[in-house]
Amino acid sequence: MRICLILEGSYPYTYGGVSSWMHGYIQALPEHTFILWVIGAHSRDKGRYKYELPPNVAEVHEVFLDDALKVRAGKKDRFKLSEAEKEAVEKLIDCESPDWNILFNMYQDRHYNPASFLMSEEFLEVLTRLCKEKYPYVAFAETFHTIRSMLLPVLYLLGSKVPKADVYHTICTGYGGLLASLGNYKTGKPIILSEHGIYSREREEEIIRAQWVIPDFKRQWIKFFYMLSDVVYKRSTFITCLFENANKIQVDLGADPEKCRVIPNGIRFERFCNIPYKEDDGFVDIGAVIRLAQIKDVKTLIYAFHELTGMRDNVRLHILGGVDDEEYAEECYQLVESLELKGIKFVGQVDVVKYMEKLDFTILTSISEGQPLSVLESFAAGRPVVTTDVGCCRELIEGTSGDFYGSAGYVAPPMHREGLAKAMDRLCSDRKRRIEMGQNGKKRVEKYFQHPQMMYRYNKLYNLIEYGVDL
Repeated sequence: MRICLILEGSYPYTYGGVSSWMHGYIQALPEHTFILWVIGAHSRDKGRYKYELPPNVAEVHEVFLDDALKVRAGKKDRFKLSEAEKEAVEKLIDCESPDWNILFNMYQDRHYNPASFLMSEEFLEVLTRLCKEKYPYVAFAETFHTIRSMLLPVLYLLGSKVPKADVYHTICTGYGGLLASLGNYKTGKPIILSEHGIYSREREEEIIRAQWVIPDFKRQWIKFFYMLSDVVYKRSTFITCLFENANKIQVDLGADPEKCRVIPNGIRFERFCNIPYKEDDGFVDIGAVIRLAQIKDVKTLIYAFHELTGMRDNVRLHILGGVDDEEYAEECYQLVESLELKGIKFVGQVDVVKYMEKLDFTILTSISEGQPLSVLESFAAGRPVVTTDVGCCRELIEGTSGDFYGSAGYVAPPMHREGLAKAMDRLCSDRKRRIEMGQNGKKRVEKYFQHPQMMYRYNKLYNLIEYGVDL
């Protein structure tokens, strides 16, 4: 089976949870051929992979969003839109569920130039009408540039060459979901959508906090990402997520409950289960297996550790992982320096299995998560975890109904440095408690979150698509 995996801003360009998950996923299905259709931010990253691609990856199709800025308007381009096309464009501009088949036809089959179109009289006519109705007190120039920056990547992606495949499997909605929908339009082949986090909700949280978004247009940007989710929700044959509450959110956002499946994450338990406990050396060593990115809220982690050092002086924090956002990473380094924290070490990208021998427990301070692999790996190693109450972290820590293994750590509210510091202090205070909670987590992962279980469930979906039955 030829499976087109559609990825946005992750594998194979970056390390991290989704990327490592994806690499292991492909390796676990050698009987299938994979085509990667990957969306990156910057064309300078072309071919610069962090992973050696498995042998069953037959093709890689790279699309970079900054290439949209290089498209030049054709001087002779002219557009004469039908009434149906005008309606589709108007709904696209207003982020109100356009007829995507019409838009796909315009850019995929009739090869409209996105730069020319966004400078055309037809586009300006629709935009002017929208400005009068929706933004009468906002400068036209601000509206034009906002809507143009919103639509240019979309229109550029709509003209992408579609790889041939038997199924289009996208790991998010957003731009990835749009390409999956385009593949479905062009080839008639089915879509599987697998959300690790609820993409539209995550973008909403970012936009609310974002400084770069003009306040008058925050609502429009939020609608934009919900619109992109809607198109792939409607076209997918199967929609998966990691836990029940995420499934409820998908249904609330318009996903058909009959298409939805819950497939929890799974890890290779055997890689972690025999890691020895750290020798008691008088210090408690805490690990944070995270990317340096705003969504991981590393600054709150640093502040919480600062408060912990006011409670006890025998603690060290090890931050393991690469850099997603150079500017944010530099702010984190400067914060550590300004707080004069000697007990924090930025380790960078390391072998987590090997490094886990140095740790007593781990912490995750994200403001948004799905079902984090780092928590499952920590549990498998017998290390308890302090997490923020996001995604299904509380379920992982405390278990669900029918799970009697007991608590495997502590949960604190997001961005709550005092709560996180107190939770860390409780684990620091009692080595016996740490070991007991770590064993609870280990049993939970062994029972419910092993990699073969996960792969069996995904392969069932492929079999259903290819043969109509589960083999």
